[in-house]
This record gives sequence, C-alpha cells and structure tokens, in this order.
Amino acid sequence: MPNDFNQQVIDEFRANRGRLTGYFENARLLLLTTTGARTGTPHTTPVGYLPDGGDRVLVIASAGGADKHPDWYRNLLVQPQVTVESGVFTYEARAVVLAGEERDRAWARAVEADAGWAAYQEKTERIIPVVALDRIAQGGPGNISASSPGEAIKVVHDMFRRELALIRKELATGSGTLGAQLRINCLTFCQGLHNHHTGEDTMMFPFLGDRHPQAAPVLQRLREEHERIADIVAELRRAVAEGASDPAAARAGIERLTLDLEAHLTYEEEELIPLPRRRHRRLTDGRSQPV
Repeated sequence: MPNDFNQQVIDEFRANRGRLTGYFENARLLLLTTTGARTGTPHTTPVGYLPDGGDRVLVIASAGGADKHPDWYRNLLVQPQVTVESGVFTYEARAVVLAGEERDRAWARAVEADAGWAAYQEKTERIIPVVALDRIAQGGPGNISASSPGEAIKVVHDMFRRELALIRKELATGSGTLGAQLRINCLTFCQGLHNHHTGEDTMMFPFLGDRHPQAAPVLQRLREEHERIADIVAELRRAVAEGASDPAAARAGIERLTLDLEAHLTYEEEELIPLPRRRHRRLTDGRSQPV
C-alpha cells in the first residue's frame, strides 16, 4: 500500500487527470503501477518523468538519495511490464534499465534540467538508475480518462495546454541556452501534436462528417488550421534542432504556437464537443429534429 503522502498525491492526480497543486504543481508526474516482486500484488507510486521522444519516457529511481533502491524499481527488475497513468491516458509499458553511455547521457540531461537529481546522487554511493518506459503498442484507441467523446476532446486538449505551459516556463527560466532535455521536451511535444492532428484528420473528422454533415465547414476550417499549425511546428523544430543556437527563435516559436494552438483548441471545443451529445426527437409529422 502507498504511504499516506503518496496516496494523497495519487488521489489528487486521478481526480484531476494529472493536475496537482502545491509542491508538484509544475512537475511532470505519472503514476507507475508495478507488480510486487515478492507478493505479486500491484503497487502504484507517483514518480517524476522526463520526455524522451515518441512513446517513451524516462523515470529515475532516486528514492530521494536513499541508499536503497525504491521498491518500484526492485519490482520492475522482476516483472518489467508495468502500467502507466499519465492523467489522461492509461497504458501498458515495458521497463528497460538504461546502462553505459545511454544511461549517462540521459542522466546528464536530467541533471542539466534539474540540479536536484545531482543532489540526490551526492547523498548516496549507489548509482541512481535511469529507467525507460516503452509504451506497448495495442490495437484500437487508447484508454483515455473520459466518459464521453466530448469530454475526451477537452481532456486531451488540456494535456497539450499544460505541457506547452511547462515548456514556456522552462524556456523563460533557462540560462539563455537550449539544454538537451529542453530540446527533447519541445520535440516530443511537436511529435505528439502532429500525431494528434493526424488522428483527427484521418479518423475523427471523417467520422463526425458522416454523422453531422452540417459540420462540414467547421471540419474544413479545422483541417486548414492543422496545416497552419504544422508550419509553425516545423519552424519550432528547426529552432530547437541539435546545433541550433538561437534560444530567442525557440521562444518566439513557442509563443506563436501557444497563440495559434489555443485559438484552434478553443474553436474546436466550442464546435465539436456539442456534436456527440445531439440526439434526434421524432416530431408529430414524422420528421426529426436535433435537440
């Protein structure tokens, strides 16, 4: 069972779909469920994570600098398949402990982004492990924390809003350079947004168009906005690419993306969220009318 503090974090995390208050308000946190090495029972722990591009994130078994590895780390050594809750999505992942140069590069990125990791390492003689969580691909839509299609649109949009706000904060408080982890945070966000818009263009919009022909102008506008946002994302990718040395260009790209994306998300919510809730009532003359 989680301790009282962890349980409070877990409860707040689940109730607010990943949004936390207080000390963890601006932290990237996930819930990691491992299988007990001795008991075989599930154990859920809130842990900080680092984006690592695509469907992979990194977690660090710091245990606050304790001399023993945390229980969740010992568990995944025995059973590497774990469950990850991001606040919006829940998925299965395979845990891989990084070693050698790969571990050292990931650790250096983490320390560059947050010196607290180095402080933990100074407190213990053990080498703090870095673990990659690789999402296990499964057919069909992901398990999303929403009870309706309209709610799913909103919670996914809020996920992008929150991550973009974190990146803006990291750029604003940086040392004037683009650190390796910050680059990856930006590129991971760009890829996630691209995947989301591609999914809408190829699956959700055609589905809605078939069932709500009156929404055709809205869907066309949203597709055109996807193209404009893709151009902004391409510029941002160039600004944060390896070897780029213009943090001002990266900040400008993020600000432009924030403005355009927020307008796009708000319009989409206003126009599409009501659609799945519409039903038809039968009129006395046999015609139907949306309600």
